[in-house]
Formats: sequence, structure tokens, C-alpha cells
Amino acid sequence: MLRVLIVDDEHLARQAMRRLLANHSTVEIVGEAKGMADAVQAIARAAPQLVFLDIELGGADGFDLLATLERPPMIVFVTAYAEYAVEAFAVNAIDYLLKPVEPERLAESIARAERELASGAPPSSAAQGVIALKTRKRTVLARPDEIVALRADGDFTHVFVADQPALMMWRTLAHFEDLLPTPPFLRLSRSLIVNRDRLRRVETLSRESTRILMEGMAEPLSLGRTASARLRESLGGD
Repeated sequence: MLRVLIVDDEHLARQAMRRLLANHSTVEIVGEAKGMADAVQAIARAAPQLVFLDIELGGADGFDLLATLERPPMIVFVTAYAEYAVEAFAVNAIDYLLKPVEPERLAESIARAERELASGAPPSSAAQGVIALKTRKRTVLARPDEIVALRADGDFTHVFVADQPALMMWRTLAHFEDLLPTPPFLRLSRSLIVNRDRLRRVETLSRESTRILMEGMAEPLSLGRTASARLRESLGGD
């Protein structure tokens, strides 16, 4: 039996997927989830082999979920938006279904998952830690170690990916604080998170001010007194 989890923030969408999957005798539905936190718990509890995953999860998205999983199961994205297909396959999803899901396409996805399991290979969706950084104009797929720093700007966050222009995203800094591993990511102030592994030089300008140079960023970052103290503490300084 193929152990399946359904993740979608819409109750009717989950019901519709259940009805479609009921026609497949080799599928066992081991649970469902309506959001990112529910999905993380359900995956840990039920250990599904395949997750039918909506991309838009009401404040988070399916790419965020994948980034939190050390060993993600096979993933089939299910969404009403065709424009995410490139990003979905970049993180090695085994298929991409558009809503409303057609029974024939669902059957193809299930057959593909069963072939993956029969091959004995690790799940092809295990693109660990890939984060989709989406703006209005483009999407950048980045590993956490490629992210240099993040700076808050109200409800937006400027994300600095190594050697790329800053991305302005409609996400709070707290969203990324939950998403990124600590260490190496350190929240130095209400408005700044840095990747300590990319720290290359610390310049103390005064008791009130410090400047840091980061690998992958052309311009230095300025720190106030509190942020400087937190950085020194994290580095084991006095």
C-alpha cells in the first residue's frame, strides 16, 4: 500500500482529493493537514511515503514546508497556479497537478510514486533545504547556506542571497527566523538576521557602532550597540 498524506488549506479541496484517491485500491490515506504546522506534525506522526501538497497554505507555502523537513517524502504539488511548475520540479517533486485534478493525471502520479518505491531509490523529492524566495517579478531557489542576511522593512523582508540583488518579499522577519536553522543564522536585532558562516570581518567603529563584512554581499552591514553585543556573544567574545 502507498501511504499518502493530503495537505491543503481548503477543506473542500481535501475532500475532493479523498474522493479521487478512494478509487485507488493501492492507496492508504494516513492523514491530512490544513497548514504548515499541521503538516510537519502529520508527516512526523504518520510517516507518509507520498504527500499531495498544495502550494498556497494560508501564510506559508509548500516550498516552506519542504525546507523544514530533513528527509521529505515524495511530493506531488496540487495547485490552481501553473506558474509554480518550474520551482516544483526544481525541488524534485515527482509530479505537478492543476486543480481541479483530473482522475487520469492523478493515476499517473500514483503510478510514478509506485515506480519510485519499487526502484528502491531514495525519495526523489529530497531536495533538502531548498527555499523558494518569491517576489512579484521572479522566484529564486536558494539553499540556506546561500542566504547571507535578512533585513526587515515593516511587513516586508529584504533577503540577501550571495552575489545577487536583494529580494524584497512580503514576509516578516519572524517567518524566516522560524524557517532557517539556528545556528548559523543569528537574529541580532528586531530588524536583522545574519548567516554567521558568511561573516568575514568585524570592524568596531565605536562603543555604539560596529560594521560587518559578509561573504556574498558587496556592502557592509552596520550594527548598533545591542546587535554588536549579541554578535560578540555568539562569537565567544567579551
